[in-house]
Amino acid sequence: MLSVEQKQLYENQGYLVLPELFNANQISALKTAAMRIVDEFDPESTRSIFSTENADTNRDQYFLTSDDKVRCFFEEDAFNADGELCQEKQLSINKIGHALHMLVPEFKQFASADIIKQIAMDLGVESPEIRQSMYIFKQPKIGGVVRWHQDATYFYTSPLSVVTFWFAIEDATLENGCLQVAPDGANFPLKEQFKRYPDDTTGLEQLEDIEWPDESVATPVEVKAGSLVVFNGVLPHFSAANRSAKSRHAFTLHITSANTHYSEFNWLKAAPLSL
Repeated sequence: MLSVEQKQLYENQGYLVLPELFNANQISALKTAAMRIVDEFDPESTRSIFSTENADTNRDQYFLTSDDKVRCFFEEDAFNADGELCQEKQLSINKIGHALHMLVPEFKQFASADIIKQIAMDLGVESPEIRQSMYIFKQPKIGGVVRWHQDATYFYTSPLSVVTFWFAIEDATLENGCLQVAPDGANFPLKEQFKRYPDDTTGLEQLEDIEWPDESVATPVEVKAGSLVVFNGVLPHFSAANRSAKSRHAFTLHITSANTHYSEFNWLKAAPLSL
């Protein structure tokens, strides 16, 4: 699937862009399925907000028990001071997680495709397993900041093996909060490990005393709908707030190797989907 040049580029920069790899029908099927989930979601059932700005040591039970379920999480700015939605439900959801690849037919079919397995193996993931899936909305006007982070922080294996598959459902631009990555980030030291303890408390343990890169030097990854961005677990990345009138939908998979040790402190405990 991947050429020698593409594999080398991934090794050198920590990420690889495969432009418009999936067609409009494939992408539309995922978007339609996601909107169906939102339509069926009762906004009075939870007020759980997803934010990377302040939630890394304060994950609630709604989040921690979502690893084998399909749940909706609100944007941080979705509510007013009285706890009421500021806009319609469809424009208030931050993301849907975390077992779409297991429980929703459209996502399971897409995630289980041979092309996903082949790319993972081409990137060195032996016996790939899907640990998590998310549909991210990056809502217009209120799409929140996702701080600098590394995905191996949340999917720690020995040795490190997680690879993120980030599928653009809509065009991603600087205007609507595209991914931005650290230059020369392919071998950045793993800075933090997010831990879930037996009593369900959580914490972010510092592994390396190193500063995140300055945002001014980050490389924007602007891609068209249907494109795939794959990146390794130590590549620092973030996305700015979306204050534009355009959403930035994306679907993500986190894939690890069955031949590595999956940490007992990882927050996500559900059995993986083997590819």
